[in-house]
Amino acid sequence: MRISRRLAAAASAAVFVLMAGSAMADGEKVVIGTEGAYPPFNNLAADGTLTGFDVDIAKALCVEMKVECTFVTQDWDGIIPALIAKKFDAIIASMSITAERKEKVDFTNKYYNTPPAIVVPKDSPITEATEAALAGKTLGAQGSTTHSNYAEAHMKEAEIKLYPTAEEYKLDIVNGRVDAVIDDVVVLSEWLKSADGACCKLLGTLPVDPVINGEGAGIAVRKGDDALREKFNKAIEAIRANGKYKEINEKYFPFDVYGS
Repeated sequence: MRISRRLAAAASAAVFVLMAGSAMADGEKVVIGTEGAYPPFNNLAADGTLTGFDVDIAKALCVEMKVECTFVTQDWDGIIPALIAKKFDAIIASMSITAERKEKVDFTNKYYNTPPAIVVPKDSPITEATEAALAGKTLGAQGSTTHSNYAEAHMKEAEIKLYPTAEEYKLDIVNGRVDAVIDDVVVLSEWLKSADGACCKLLGTLPVDPVINGEGAGIAVRKGDDALREKFNKAIEAIRANGKYKEINEKYFPFDVYGS
C-alpha cells in the first residue's frame, strides 16, 4: 500500500475493458484508475494485460455491481489529481486509507490490510528491523507513500533515499546502493521469491502506525460521490460473503490478506 510512477507514458495511457457479463441493463459505466507497477497487487504485463490482486478484486466488484468497467493506468504521484480531474471514477491501486488522503478523496471500507516490512541483503550485518539497527544506514523507499512517510517518522537516524517506483529501489538494493528497503510485507515477500529478489531477505515486519499506515487499502472516489462509494462497499461485503474474495485471495496469497 503505497505510491508510484508509471515507467512509460504510452503504457499509462492504455485502457483496459471489462464487460460485466450480461448485467448491463442500466448501461452504467465506471472507469477505474490503477498504477500497473506494484506486483502482486497490480502490474502491467509485457503483452499489455493488467494483472494482480487489485485488478481481479476490481473485476469481481464490477460484476457484483452489474456495471461495465474500464481500467486506466496512471502514474502514482498523479493518481489522486487524475481522479479529482475526472480522468476516472475510482482508484483501486493498494491505496492506504489515511487522514491526509481523506482531505482530498473519499474512501470505501478496506479491501485488504497488511503491515510494512524491511528487506536487507542476505549478507547484511543489520539484524533487526528497528530504528537503532538502521541508524546510519541508507534506507530506500518509494516516494509519496505511507512507507516513505513511515521511514521518515520512525527511522530518523537512517538516510532515507526516495524513488519514483518500487522497481527502482529494488534495483538499488540489488546493486548495493542502499542498505535496506521498506515497503508492504506482501510486495517484498513476493519479490524475494523471484530471481531478482534472490539477493535479499526479509528482516522483519514493522509495528503499524495507525496515523501513517491508515486503516488498510481502500477504494478512493471523488469527494461526495457517496452513491458509488456505497455500491463498492456493498460489493466488497458481497464478495467476502459469497466466496469470490477467498478465491481471488488464494490465487495470490497463502493467508487471508484482508487482515484484522
